[in-house]
Order: sequence, then structure tokens, then C-alpha cells
Amino acid sequence: MMSEIENYKLEYTPLDDIAKIREKLREGFSSGKLRPIEYRKQQLAQLMYMLKDNAELYAQAYKKDLGRHSFETNMLELSATISEAVEAYNNVEKWSKPTVPPWTIQFSAMKPKVFKEAKGVGLIIGPFNFPVFCTLGPLVGAIAAGCACAVKLSEMTPHISALTTQLASKYLDTDVYEIINGGIPETTKVLELQWDHIVFTGSGTVGKVVAAAAAKHLTPITLELGGQCPVFLDPRINLKTAAKRILWGRIVNTGQTCVSPNHLFVPSSGQDALVDALKEAYAEFYPDGPENSESLGRIVNVAHFNRLRGVVEATKGAIVDVFDTSKSAIGDGKQKALNLMNQEDRFVPPMIVRDVNMEDPLMQQEIFGPILPIIPVKDFDEAISFTNSREHPLVLYIFSDDPKLKDHIRINTQSGAVDYNEIGFHTAVPGLPFGGVGGSGYGAHTSKFSFDTFTHLRSSVDSPGWVDLFFSFRFPPYTPSKIRQAGMLWPKLPPRPGAQGSLFGGLAKWYRWSFLFALIGLMLNYGPSPKLLLR
Repeated sequence: MMSEIENYKLEYTPLDDIAKIREKLREGFSSGKLRPIEYRKQQLAQLMYMLKDNAELYAQAYKKDLGRHSFETNMLELSATISEAVEAYNNVEKWSKPTVPPWTIQFSAMKPKVFKEAKGVGLIIGPFNFPVFCTLGPLVGAIAAGCACAVKLSEMTPHISALTTQLASKYLDTDVYEIINGGIPETTKVLELQWDHIVFTGSGTVGKVVAAAAAKHLTPITLELGGQCPVFLDPRINLKTAAKRILWGRIVNTGQTCVSPNHLFVPSSGQDALVDALKEAYAEFYPDGPENSESLGRIVNVAHFNRLRGVVEATKGAIVDVFDTSKSAIGDGKQKALNLMNQEDRFVPPMIVRDVNMEDPLMQQEIFGPILPIIPVKDFDEAISFTNSREHPLVLYIFSDDPKLKDHIRINTQSGAVDYNEIGFHTAVPGLPFGGVGGSGYGAHTSKFSFDTFTHLRSSVDSPGWVDLFFSFRFPPYTPSKIRQAGMLWPKLPPRPGAQGSLFGGLAKWYRWSFLFALIGLMLNYGPSPKLLLR
């Protein structure tokens, strides 16, 4: 029986229409309709209900494109994106209010202020692995900030993209929000155009192409690129709890997750106990074998399946035999795993690979699949050295109850985030930014950080005429007297390194300025108008 989602067919955006879409969005932004906070809130509410009303259709689409269980779709994407929209809806008035910098005696009379203004027309280019959260999530920030925006969806998830395209045209204002679909030619055309901010989620290779295209227009950009996220595991920790969390983090969304643990470091002496704990967790997750589990998704396409099969065949590590319950599996762990891999169904069973060398084929690039290599090390400094020799990961995981070890690993490494004794949850916590550093990207989104991404901080002062009573020395000619007055603005420096200095030396000149501005402040509140001083 054909599911309802079969009626949604992906149509690529005609190349000639892409520039027209950008112009339409620019006209929509220039119309000013997004300036009122209430209109932004209306669009945020429409986005929430677009996802809530059509949750079942999205579950079907994810099942069709990624084989994903509806539980993961609801928890990882729909609920998470709706939560983003709800937070923005409840806070956009506060986020949008102008802010005032800390009070200073020299400049407070000029009423310094920072306005929160929309950057203009944004572009979001999304990935296949989280096609709602990584596209409509940043869109929440664009809406809240008052930006118009185009969203380029992934062609690798055709049912999800087709569904989102049709729903967006019904729920959102297409004068200011549009979906663009297509492959490399369409994306290339999109990147030829000027945008006011670009958010891209995907591989580092494509990220460089996007960044180069943005640079031609001096367009600011946010890159979320993933990377080889390592786990540092202290075998003194509760291995049962750690094993379940790590294995879940590796297999959720079939390992096609930018924050998924890519490999695990453990001191050599603790590898056997860890493997036993992982085998126990595996048996609990898949009591009837992974090939019979409804909880496992599928690899996105045959090309990615073949890539994974290639590294499985090439690895010199030992694939742990966790397939005893799989009746169709025969041979050792590696042979059983290969027998279970099904190209037609794009099925890859979760694998635990022990005794992996740092130069193993599994370690040459981000795996992006349900395979967990375990690298035994003599100590964590060896693991730190290896990690620092690669691009900075999007997140680094430390499983330990030892505060000193946690600090040692964190201080001596760099990553977009660091999670202790948990996998990936920093992406769900309100108030925490989601973003990389170095090779894993730059910039951040989620929560208020998405709003900030699409917001220009516009500085302002409003200086009254009487300020020139105290700042007239700035005007030519630069006489000796004016030079002396300007010298009073030099800040007080701390003592020179290695020399003794007085905390109070040189502050006398500031007392004069403080007295004058304090006097002006008193007069503004209690005395005659400053205009009288200028008569």
C-alpha cells in the first residue's frame, strides 16, 4: 500500500528562477513587513504548527529517505526545532531591544546604544542528515531577527525536501521565505548571488567552496562542518552507563550525525572491559539482531553505503562479534558484518572495532556511519597528541569522574564543544551555542545564537551640544593647551611587568574629569538646563 508521502515529488528549482527568488526576497525585506515583532511572531507560530500539524507526514518522509524510526524523527528534529521556535517566540521582544553599554563618565552623556537590526536577506544551505533541524532551526533565528531568507534543501532526501517545500508555501509568507531545491548546478547558481548572511551545514570540502563564494561578495558566513569527534574514556568510570551512552551516540540516525563519536581512545589495559560493556549494551539494544531491529535507520544512498563497505573491508582492526543473534551471519566478526551489509536496502549493522591503529583506513576521514573504532593508547597524552594533529573536532567527549583528568584533556585540546559523560546533549540545552572551531567550522546557531547570527549590532551615539564644553579640544588648531587636555584621556596602565607601580599614581587628572561630568549629571537631574551654560 502506497503511503501518503509518495504523493510528494521533488522538483528542482529552475535555474533562471533562482535570481528572481533572491530579488523577490529582497523586495519583501525592503517592504518593512518584517520590522514589527508581532509579524515575526506570527511567522514563528506558523513554522511551529507547520511541523506539529504534519508530524506524521514527516515521519513517513524520514522513513522513506533515511529509514529512520519516528521516535528519532520526533525527538531529534521536530520537537527540537519546535522548541527553538517557541523559545524565539517567547523572547524575541527582549532579544530585539536596544542595549546600552556599561556606564562611563566620559561618554554617558552621549547616550551610547546598540540597535539590533536585521542583516537583510539570508541563505541557509542544509544537509541530508538533519534536513529539518539544520535548516528550519537556523530559519527560526532569521525570522526572529527580521531577515528574509532562502533555504536550500538537500537533494539527497527528496521526500523530506518535497514535503517541506509544499508545506512552507502554505504556512509561511513566500514574499520573505522561499525554498530552493536542486543539486550542484542549482547550488552553484545560488552561490553566485549576493546574500547578507549564509549558514551552511555539511562537509569541510563543500564548506570551503561555500566560503570562497561568499568571500567574493564579502558575505558573512556560519559554517557547521562536523569532523572526527573523539571520545576519551577513563576505564575507572561506570562502564555500563558509559557504554550505553557512547553506543547510542554512535548508532543514532545510523551514525550520520556531525556530533556522533567518530572513534574512542582508552588506555590499553581497559580495552577488554570496555568491549565487554559495549557488547552487553549492543545485546540490549538489538536482542533479535540488528537486521531485525525497527530502531535502526538506513544509510542515505548507495554511494555512502559503498564508502562504508570499503573502509570495513580495509580495516586492520578486529570487528567484535556482536552478531551471535543474527541467524544469517556466519564467520568471524568481520565476515558477519559484511554478510549483513545490504546495498539494496542501504543497511549497515552497527559495528564495534577494537585494536584500531591511528593510521587505519577507518581513521582517514569522518566515518559518518554506525561504526565505532576503539584505539588503545598507552596514556591520554598520546590521544591528545593525535587529536591535535588533526582538524579541531566539532565536539570532544570525555568520560571520566576525575576532575583533574577532565581539565587536563580540555585544556590541552581544542574543539567546538566539550561534553563530559554524555553524547551530543549540548546541542539541545537552551543557552548553549552549537558551532565549531577551525576545521569544524565557525560561528554558531541554536537558541538566541541563531538570532544573533542574523542580527547586525548597529552602534549609536546621540551627543548633545553642551558636550563640547568638555570635548572642544578635539577641534583644530591643536594648541599646546588642547594637547594637554587630550592627554588626560589616556587610560591608567597597570604596573609595567617587573616594575613597582602605584595604584593611585596619575589618577589626579581623572578626578577633574569625574568631577566635571558628575556636576553635569547633577545639573541634568536637579539643576538648570545645560543650555543656560551655553548662553
